[in-house]
Amino acid sequence: MANKSLQGSVAFLLLTLSGCSTPAIEQQGWRQPRLTPQGFFDGTLCADGVVNGFSGEQLRQFNAVIEASWSATGTGTLDEVFYFYDEPGKAPVREPRVWTLNPADDGYLASATDVPEPTLMRYAGNTISMGYTLRYGEPGDTIDLSMDDRMYMVAEDLVVNETTMTKFGIEVGQVLLVMRKVPDASYCQLPAAE
Repeated sequence: MANKSLQGSVAFLLLTLSGCSTPAIEQQGWRQPRLTPQGFFDGTLCADGVVNGFSGEQLRQFNAVIEASWSATGTGTLDEVFYFYDEPGKAPVREPRVWTLNPADDGYLASATDVPEPTLMRYAGNTISMGYTLRYGEPGDTIDLSMDDRMYMVAEDLVVNETTMTKFGIEVGQVLLVMRKVPDASYCQLPAAE
């Protein structure tokens, strides 16, 4: 009897864990409009979003501008500048990041200065997916977070991005944002000095 109970518990655990797994990108292949890195990340983009803690409370709010370009050899550069509004009445915190996207067999190999190992950026249908480690913080005081990054094109020139952040396999937060293609950076919600 104890063996049947143990088997039932193991089966339940496996079903529960499989329900929490990330769906394969190939399952999104039929979705429209099509989202490709070269098609969307080209020119100027605005991004606006929030960072939430593990229980859903809003920790940070941000606006960003992304200048995206591609070389003749197919290498992409995403030059991002984020402005985080952490405290009322205080100046926003400016955080730049530059992504480099190099062509790979199954997508692009993406790298950034705060991403210690290059990661595979895959795409199908209206979805882009990346899983990577983000080294967050100041030099000498950093934490490595596992990032499950998913982007969905929901309308022409509009992408919704959700990123789940985990540490030791436990969810510690989430980033939610929208990105939109615009003619130039004046369309983005940036501090007046920009």
